[in-house]
Amino acid sequence: MIILLLLFLVLISIFLALDLGVFHKSNQVITLKESLLWTLVWVILATIFGGAIYYIYQQNFFDINIHNISPGDALVRYYTGFVIEKSLSLDNIFVIAMIFSYFKIPGKYQHRILFWGIIGAVVFRGVMIYLGTAIIERFSWSTYFFGAILLYSAFKMLTDSHENVDYSKNFALRLLGMVYPISWELSGSKYFIIKNGKHTATILFASLVVVEFSDVIFAVDSIPAIFAVTTDPFIVFTSNIFAILGLRNLYFFLANMMDKFRYMKFSLVFILAYVGVKMILVNHFKIPSLISLAVIIGVLIIGVLSSMRKSKEETKA
Repeated sequence: MIILLLLFLVLISIFLALDLGVFHKSNQVITLKESLLWTLVWVILATIFGGAIYYIYQQNFFDINIHNISPGDALVRYYTGFVIEKSLSLDNIFVIAMIFSYFKIPGKYQHRILFWGIIGAVVFRGVMIYLGTAIIERFSWSTYFFGAILLYSAFKMLTDSHENVDYSKNFALRLLGMVYPISWELSGSKYFIIKNGKHTATILFASLVVVEFSDVIFAVDSIPAIFAVTTDPFIVFTSNIFAILGLRNLYFFLANMMDKFRYMKFSLVFILAYVGVKMILVNHFKIPSLISLAVIIGVLIIGVLSSMRKSKEETKA
């Protein structure tokens, strides 16, 4: 499995190098058309990789198929994990928009911040997936614990508001302030400067730290959600990473239209609750992966259509 993971990371590194080093070398505002195009590119790449998942598990390369699942089931679990992570990232997008607005980060610098945020997310989520898989494999009762986390997360998402949050008091920023003083003024595209003879973190780096910290918090929801679908570490990791790779472009596409998708929050709450219950019952009753995929996609479609209908009614009014 380690060899396949390394090959996958090499593939992802190539994609990211092309993204930042070729297509987005300069600081610029990402247009709606460009963000939509790149969102589609990442979705297409993730879909194509599903074919690789099918072939890898069919041939059982490097004894990857540790759970002896069929290639078709591996494919469905991969796509289900991808859809879950992609849908749950919508709430994260709203928080990122609030962070950039709070720190007044210009649009031309946002893509690079999100890029480095993705790099950190790959590392942090890899560690969390490894630890989570090890815990579930060793302690069967842990599925009740993770299921409870998901149910609590669903309740918290339903009742919490991200508005009026003072991000300057973020826990991660307080830790950063113990190492570097923070300049709250924009200093071009620099993340660190020399100010009054001291190495100082800029507001760009401060916003990156908060974005990274918010992703770790959201991973506590999304990773257990995928564990409800499969505990196969390769499927969990690849579906999770492919989903967050397109997060930056999806952010630029949706950030200014979040008010048009007001009912999506209820869809996400239902998904969290559904996979929470699924994980609690996993040792007693297993819901087929194909049914879970159909339920999740169906709930998302209902959320989108309901939001569009409400937005249309308000426009007419």
